[in-house]
Amino acid sequence: MLLAVRCLSGCPASHLLSRSLMTAGTMYSKGQLPDMNAGPIHVDNVRDTLRAIVGASTNWSDHVQAMEERKSLQSLLAKKQEDLPARKMKDSYIEVSLPLGSQPQLREKYLNVYNNVRFGRILEDLDSLGVLICYTHTKAESDKTPLSIVTALVDKIDLQKHLISPDCDIKFTGHVSWVGKTSMEVKMHMLQLHGDVYSPVLDATFVMVARDPENKRPAYVNPLVPDGPEEENLFQQGESNKMRRVAFSTASLLKMAPTGEERNIVHDLFLNTLDSRTVSFRSRILPPNSIWMEDAKLKGLEICHPQVIFCLF
Repeated sequence: MLLAVRCLSGCPASHLLSRSLMTAGTMYSKGQLPDMNAGPIHVDNVRDTLRAIVGASTNWSDHVQAMEERKSLQSLLAKKQEDLPARKMKDSYIEVSLPLGSQPQLREKYLNVYNNVRFGRILEDLDSLGVLICYTHTKAESDKTPLSIVTALVDKIDLQKHLISPDCDIKFTGHVSWVGKTSMEVKMHMLQLHGDVYSPVLDATFVMVARDPENKRPAYVNPLVPDGPEEENLFQQGESNKMRRVAFSTASLLKMAPTGEERNIVHDLFLNTLDSRTVSFRSRILPPNSIWMEDAKLKGLEICHPQVIFCLF
């Protein structure tokens, strides 16, 4: 699912936005965004909905032609952010169902060799959901969007449970929680049904960026207007997250030399391997519970995941 999104473009804090839980999936016609009044989207429909939004195809030749046609959508891009209507957090709220319990045939796509849910597949679903949430936030009157939404980074994932049951239904929820000029922060939550109650499994924060139809330059997105004190807190948290990312990027070794404290740490590591009797680079001692890198062995490990493949001859 993650690859599909790339090709198309290149704490449960939102309880105030929660809606009645439903298990039925809903299909959406070409070019339409989800209608949450109809219930949660089935996880398999997220990818199809994204294809419809950007006009992509699973057939390579059709996909190339569709991407060429997207160039004509340049004229639909906003010249400035103020030209776009403001949105609220509830406008981008989406629920997605993953019925591992009620639809056992889905499990083989999510199980690993230990018969547990493969977390990498969950990350793919979160990535695709984050893109769909952003397209819902930036929805326009036209059938196809001029925006190419791509994942910039995964800011944070907090796990409440480290074991995901392979035979219980899962629900994803999410919405846009902060918006800059061309970027959006998306908060998503994963819950699993145990008995009659959905219990929190993880909270994730993704950062998405909007690009033009050819994915060559940034594009403006709809501003976000918090509605109420709880949404205001979420928005301010998004601002703080942005400042933290900027500070972290500024302190990168690609831009700044190591600090005095960092240099001292490296120097102490060096002194711990220095033989005080010879005081030579060629004569080193091994710290406790350590081995030299040249004595280590690199081994490859591939874990295969069960997947039924049907071949027609």
